[in-house]
Amino acid sequence: MPEPTSKSRLIAELSAEFAGTMILILIGCGVVAQVVAGGALTDGALGDHDSIAWAWGLGVVLGVYVAARVSGAHINPAVTLALAAFKGFPWSKVLPYALAQTAGAFVAALLVRWNYSEVLAKADPGHTDKTEIVFSTLPGNGGLPISQFGAFRDQIIGTALLMLLIFAVTDLLNTPPGANLAPFIIGLIVVAIGMAWGTNAGYAINPARDLGPRLAAFLTGYGGAWRDQYGDLYFWVPIVGPLIGGLIGAFLYRLLISRFLPVAEPEPGRVPTPDK
Repeated sequence: MPEPTSKSRLIAELSAEFAGTMILILIGCGVVAQVVAGGALTDGALGDHDSIAWAWGLGVVLGVYVAARVSGAHINPAVTLALAAFKGFPWSKVLPYALAQTAGAFVAALLVRWNYSEVLAKADPGHTDKTEIVFSTLPGNGGLPISQFGAFRDQIIGTALLMLLIFAVTDLLNTPPGANLAPFIIGLIVVAIGMAWGTNAGYAINPARDLGPRLAAFLTGYGGAWRDQYGDLYFWVPIVGPLIGGLIGAFLYRLLISRFLPVAEPEPGRVPTPDK
């Protein structure tokens, strides 16, 4: 079988990033629709914050398992950017990966919007920020007194934590999980961040996760999707904050951990990828 060309290889990788991110959003936005919109019609009987956190984490697990062999399963532009800055990922692929991730999130959000259209219309006929949070994040989840700066700060810190931990569990010179369990551990990281850092800004920690569904919401009746509940332009916060936070988290891992790791002989079947 002939070796794939660089163009065909890139197409395969972008397809995997699209699919992996689509899986993430189908589960993530789907659970928020069930809890927020469905819960509004059933007195909260369809779930709570914990079910949202667990479903987002499982969405990450399954999305990573779908895409990992082909593309590395970044499924997050902040991850792609940090890998380019600190792990030698080709800079030429950063924008294509981010576009594929955002497209996957957009298509998945359209499917969630279509599937839950009756419930969303009943729970929120005006398509306001009451159910916009099914698709995109808002400061204070749309109800708490959090400023844009507070949300921006939150996104930087939350994504820095995410990236530091991802680098830790995928570094073969550290103590990575064996038996192909890294996706599961990364999913648990997202669950933990959701439970500990979900109040101020809904823990987007992923520009594609927010921008793709936000665009889908805007095109399907949520006219205020680009703004927060105070009327201020907000869409940039869960894009810029995670990109900055991801770089900070990767830098902290290099500063505090990776430069102190011994370069050891790899375990059988493992090829170490030392920090560059």
